[in-house]
Amino acid sequence: MAKAKTSLTAVERRAEELDTIASVLPLERRDELAELLTDQDIETLRHLVNTGMGANTLRALTSDLAYLEAWGLAATGKSLPWPAPEALLLKFVAHHLWDPEKRAADPDHGMPDEVDDNLRGQGFLKSTGPHAPDTVRRRLASWSTLTKWRGLDGAFASPALKSAIRLAVRAVPRQRRRKSAKAVTGDILAKLLATCTSDKLRDVRDKAILMVAFASGGRRRSEIAGLRVEQLTVEAPIEMPDGPPLPSLAIHLGRTKTTSGEQDDVVYLAGRPVEALNAWLAAAQIDKGCVFRGIGRWGTVSKRAIDPQSINAILKLRAEMAGLDSGEFSAHGLRSGYLTEAANRGIPLPEAMEQSRHRSVQQASSYYNNATRRSGRAVRIL
Repeated sequence: MAKAKTSLTAVERRAEELDTIASVLPLERRDELAELLTDQDIETLRHLVNTGMGANTLRALTSDLAYLEAWGLAATGKSLPWPAPEALLLKFVAHHLWDPEKRAADPDHGMPDEVDDNLRGQGFLKSTGPHAPDTVRRRLASWSTLTKWRGLDGAFASPALKSAIRLAVRAVPRQRRRKSAKAVTGDILAKLLATCTSDKLRDVRDKAILMVAFASGGRRRSEIAGLRVEQLTVEAPIEMPDGPPLPSLAIHLGRTKTTSGEQDDVVYLAGRPVEALNAWLAAAQIDKGCVFRGIGRWGTVSKRAIDPQSINAILKLRAEMAGLDSGEFSAHGLRSGYLTEAANRGIPLPEAMEQSRHRSVQQASSYYNNATRRSGRAVRIL
């Protein structure tokens, strides 16, 4: 649904304003966002960029804001009001958390077909069925955050809204699933790397991406996509008693999901991952700027960083090439796989966390313990 009474000049102006924050907030759908978002939305995003908010948080807020504006237009025919009235928040919950069995008997239950078709046509909806409760809660939280940044109060803490969410979740129980159904452990990683054996640029790049992401502690896809040469420091080779010294380098992480950016969080690479990374940098002739970049149809290397979602696509493609079910793996499987592999090799959890940079022992141990429980004494009690 096109936004009513929006001139082409206004859209072009918003597109130019989005360009000014593109270096901080990568925008793959700039033109679509320029049509979808209002002038006040753009101003809010610019304000958030200027406050120094983390890039990952900004990306999530922008994505949620775009979805909310698209849903608001499809459901009401106009842009979101700020602050949103309680009735609109309840409508949002009703459209996204619904009972499939009840909808089969009552077509008016849940998201109306015309709203569903509109959002699906714009690429905002892909799967069928109700949304995950966590997704709905996150989007409401983003809505609330954006409302507060505009200096307004909303009805996000109202008893009616909390009750509606609680009842909807209870009516349609969903099993909580991991971000990646299977962890990319050492044996799986070996199969993925076996598909990257040629000297073609894509193979050299993908091999480096997989090895660096895994060996650096299971780095998040956004951290790998945003990695820059300036973050790399060559370290002294590591002497080995039974072989040649191993090349070593440090990765200075800067601002991540769990750090402020003021502390110098560092992880280290040694051996094969360093060799794979150096091979890619040499083959692509990269000596500054972003490390991992797109590759054009004719083998030309882009000057722009690869998109974080592309890390996910690369892993799934390599899984498919290796004869694995690509649906069972995602980029997050490298993160959980690192800790699972550490457990399999008997590496103490605190040492593994030093490399993964997990702040929560509870979260890290959930991956670590799943590997040790399967073969532990409690399982072999008989």
